[in-house]
Amino acid sequence: MTLTVEEPKGEDALTAFVLFQNEVNASRSARWPANLPLLFPILMGESPFVRERELRPLVVRDGEKLLARAAAVVDHRYMGHWNEKLGHIVFFEALPGTQQAVRLLLDEACAWLEGKGLSAARTGMGMLDFPYVIDAYEALPPSLLRQNPASYHVLIKQAGFEAEKGMVDYKLRVRPELVARWESALEGARRSGYAIVPLRDVPADHRAKLFADLWNETFRAHWGWTPLSEDEVALFFMLLEMVGVLETSVIAYEGDEPVGMLFVAQDMPGLVALAPGRVLDASEKMNMLGIGVREKSRGRGVNYAMASYAYLELVRRGLTWLSYTLVLDDNWPSRRTAEGLGAEVCANYLVYRRNFRR
Repeated sequence: MTLTVEEPKGEDALTAFVLFQNEVNASRSARWPANLPLLFPILMGESPFVRERELRPLVVRDGEKLLARAAAVVDHRYMGHWNEKLGHIVFFEALPGTQQAVRLLLDEACAWLEGKGLSAARTGMGMLDFPYVIDAYEALPPSLLRQNPASYHVLIKQAGFEAEKGMVDYKLRVRPELVARWESALEGARRSGYAIVPLRDVPADHRAKLFADLWNETFRAHWGWTPLSEDEVALFFMLLEMVGVLETSVIAYEGDEPVGMLFVAQDMPGLVALAPGRVLDASEKMNMLGIGVREKSRGRGVNYAMASYAYLELVRRGLTWLSYTLVLDDNWPSRRTAEGLGAEVCANYLVYRRNFRR
C-alpha cells in the first residue's frame, strides 16, 4: 500500500471529492446523495460560505483509489466571535478499513491548521458540518444531518481526537392531541400580542438580513456557533424555496418588533437514493428545523407558537412525522421545548476535538 495525501484542484477533482460521499454510503438501503450544488461552489471558492474563511480540501489515495477526504477550515468569523484559535475539519468521509489513511489525512489537516497559528481542531460542528451519530446508524435522518458508520468513531479517536460535546436529535409522530396542543399554543401567542408571520409575507428586500440578524442574536451564546451572513441565509432560501421554505419558516413579532425566528424546510424524499425494493417509511419523511427567540421574549410561549405554526403547515401537507432538531445535551431550555411540542429523543451524536499542544 502506497498512501499519498493530495489537495484536489480543478472541477473534476473537486467533483470527485464531493461525490465520494456516495461511494462511502453506497451499501446503505436509503441515503441522501452528496449535495453537489451546495458543496461544489464552496470548494471552488465561489460561495458566500467561503467569505472570511480559508479552506483546504484534502484526500488520501492508495494509487488511484480514493480512501478518505476532509477539508480543513480556518474560520475567521468563528474566531472573531469566540476569541478562540480553533480550526475546523469538515466534510470527513472514509472507506472501511482505512485507519492508516485517516490518520495521515487528519494529521495533515491538523498540521496545516497549526501552521496557521491555531491551537486545536474540531470536527462535527462548523460551516455546514454536523456531528457524528453514535447509535441510529441505519436510520435515514433529516437531509442536513450526517450519515456515518460506527467505525468513524474509532478512526477519529485513533487520529488523536477526543469527544467534546454530545447532542440529541428529536422527532415526533403526529397525533390529534398534539395538533390540538399546537393550535392552542399558536392561539395563545396571538392573544398575548404576538404575530407569527411566514417569510413569504416579509418584504423580500430585507428578508434575509432580518432573518440573519435574528438568528445571530438568538444563537450568539450557543456553543460552537458561527454567525451567519445575509448572503448565506439568502442562498438557503433560494435553494429551498421549491420545498416551500418561505411558507414554513417564520418571524415572530411583538407589535412591530421582531422577537424570534424559525427556519423549517420540508425534506425532499424524492431525492433519496434507495436500494431495490426499499420503500421509505413515513417516519423517514421529515423536515429540518432551527429556532431562536430574543432574550427579552423567552419564557412567553413564542418558541412553541412558531414551531406550532410550522408543524401545522407540514401536517396540512400530509407529513405524519416531524423533526424538532439537534440539541446540545445540556441545552435544557431547548430540550424542554422539544418535549413540550411532543417530541422524543431518537438519536445521539458527538462532536470531536483535537488539541495540538497537550
